[in-house]
Amino acid sequence: MILAIGEILVDIFPEYRRIGGAPFNFSYHLYNFGLPVKFISRIGKDETGTQILDFLKKNDFDPENIQIDPKRPTGKVLVHPDSNEGHRFEIVKDVAYDYIELPESPESLAGTVPEMIYFGTLVQRTPDAFRLIQQFLKNRNLQTRCFCDINLRPGCYSTETVRSSLYQADILKINQEEIEIVRKMHNSGLGEEKFVEWLMENYEIEIVSLTRGRQGSELYDGKSRHTIGVPDPGYIKDTVGAGDAYAAVLAFGYLKSWPAEKILSEAADFSAQICTIQGAVARDRSFYETFLNKVTGETHARS
Repeated sequence: MILAIGEILVDIFPEYRRIGGAPFNFSYHLYNFGLPVKFISRIGKDETGTQILDFLKKNDFDPENIQIDPKRPTGKVLVHPDSNEGHRFEIVKDVAYDYIELPESPESLAGTVPEMIYFGTLVQRTPDAFRLIQQFLKNRNLQTRCFCDINLRPGCYSTETVRSSLYQADILKINQEEIEIVRKMHNSGLGEEKFVEWLMENYEIEIVSLTRGRQGSELYDGKSRHTIGVPDPGYIKDTVGAGDAYAAVLAFGYLKSWPAEKILSEAADFSAQICTIQGAVARDRSFYETFLNKVTGETHARS
């Protein structure tokens, strides 16, 4: 069982709207890879929230742990494309997912000891949410691995949030811009590679995934550093959600005990393929079947 905690929202592009939020994208991918996932979030009792629930039901994604907030609106992000095929995100504050409610321990929510808990920093942007999520993570069984997707959005994190999240992380996904922010937080004069190694030792992190956009990605597993370039997917529709797709395959490969080289290769390939569709998740199940056929030789995607 995998628990994922965090935001579900609507990404509003200039021409269209899509369901999103890194924890939801991550959960949706893993669910369609055939893994048991419980996704915990909160939406408003509004039109956007209703649209999200309709999407989940149409795509057989269990909304059982999606809480309904009677007072606060569903989360929204205004997505502004830039000239480098990237995006600038304008994240609406004081929304339903800022008020997620959690039980005392992960086991009481999962009904068993979870294999993995996924979390990020955006959902911890308020003091109350930060305290709640950190305590929830501290109460986990020692067998449960914590996957931290650091996801540093301007105005939505603090040094305390980042450091506390690093202490909870067994697996860390971080991008090139974020590693520079974290290095400055620690006043470190170490070079990038040495700083990653220091993070792993200081915070007892098992695996660090460092993504570099067009420059590829790296995986540090405590023994060595592995690198890969970016596959050419052909036509790029948009790049929103590419990092979440990468994170999902990283988690999938870790749970399947893949070697580092295979994790890197398949994560890079799947995230590149996500860039060929509109939005961060695929509505066509064949998209996931193609991936599973390639990596396992069998079809395990949800039918």
